[in-house]
Amino acid sequence: MHSPEKHIVILGGGESGVGAALLAQAKGFSVFLSDAGNLKGAYREQLDKAGIAYESGTHSLDEILKARLVIKSPGIPEKAAVIKAIRDKGIELVSEIEFASRYCKGKIIAITGSNGKTTTASLLYNILKKAGEKVALGGNIGKSFASLLLEAPQTYYVLEVSSFQLDDINSFAPHLALITNFSPDHLDRYDYKMENYVAAKFKITAYQTARDFFIYNYDDAESRKWLETHQTSAQKIAFSLHQKLPEGAYRNEAQEIEIHIQNQEKMSINELALQGKHNTYNSMASGLAAKLLGIRKEAIRESLAGFESIEHRLEPVLQVYGIQFINDSKATNVNSTWYALDSMQAPTIWIVGGVDKGNDYSELYALVEDKVKAIICLGADNSKIHRAFEERVPFMIDAGNMDEAVRIAYKLGDKGDHVLLSPACASFDLFENYEDRGRQFKAAVRSL
Repeated sequence: MHSPEKHIVILGGGESGVGAALLAQAKGFSVFLSDAGNLKGAYREQLDKAGIAYESGTHSLDEILKARLVIKSPGIPEKAAVIKAIRDKGIELVSEIEFASRYCKGKIIAITGSNGKTTTASLLYNILKKAGEKVALGGNIGKSFASLLLEAPQTYYVLEVSSFQLDDINSFAPHLALITNFSPDHLDRYDYKMENYVAAKFKITAYQTARDFFIYNYDDAESRKWLETHQTSAQKIAFSLHQKLPEGAYRNEAQEIEIHIQNQEKMSINELALQGKHNTYNSMASGLAAKLLGIRKEAIRESLAGFESIEHRLEPVLQVYGIQFINDSKATNVNSTWYALDSMQAPTIWIVGGVDKGNDYSELYALVEDKVKAIICLGADNSKIHRAFEERVPFMIDAGNMDEAVRIAYKLGDKGDHVLLSPACASFDLFENYEDRGRQFKAAVRSL
């Protein structure tokens, strides 16, 4: 048995919890994992195979409070009784990204924000890969940071990070930190105060030094407001669609993206694969980050011009008799769907529903009233969606399966309309996962 000094408890047995458990074990700690919910089969198998002790369906406080260090999953709120007990005992409590960063020899690039962080992280990953760099992508997308560190070492780790992951850091210092923007999200975790949510995301730069970079959106009012009253040690550099900046990324008179960093020649980018205002921001941010990392102009240009939209994230499928079908199955929460609806430039038929994760649909009301002509509900229980939107759209119909949903959408559509699958919910009631849901949508559209 290891000494108590080397005893770590992991709270939560999802992707980040199991990744942290495996990394902690690899670093010589004795590990106990506790999940109050039901551990998924695949994660149980990983823990069993590694011989890591765990419990499911309960938190045994006696066992948890023996820890020298507790690593908690981002989903567990600060007000949970188990967290209060750990705090009262004075045990160090950190997030998985904090723990993993202590064992990372590569350069960390961390990206957060309300919208666009997945696309920005994927764009930057692709630029670095195209430039021949050794790079891994993970965090909030794909594999957890901890599990990436159990694989072959990389020069760069591009991480999408959430405010929940940043809540519990005490030394996490990315070489390059980037905030895309702010819109109200997860405010229930931050006492319904926007400033608390903003402060949580700005923790991304709290431990950076003068050798590091902090990239922000100059057009985002919340970001500018925070920077007017707070300090960061990192070198600040911005991107903007509306303002010509002395340094950073902006749009020039010819409507090209221009990237200018002191002591480097300017570069311009005139061809972007991803269209729409939000994607121009994402392309700017990733291009600026790549330039700061010393990546060649050609690699940046080629990647941004040739980037294939991420499967299941605002992915154009087909136009059928002038109706454009768009697959946004990856939108498993309200915030992602807000982003999708915001980018719609035509009357929209919205396919929504699945397993509700305690969604608050109110932030979608204005967008739905403005852009949505019909809602098709796709889920085992759609009562909450009906309550939220019945008064706000002319048509609302339930569909039993994906084929039916797509056929109804097609019948309701007129030339020039968009049909958007953006469920705002998990997929487990009718589908295996969001990928399965997106593929079924695409197959149904193709068979119209």
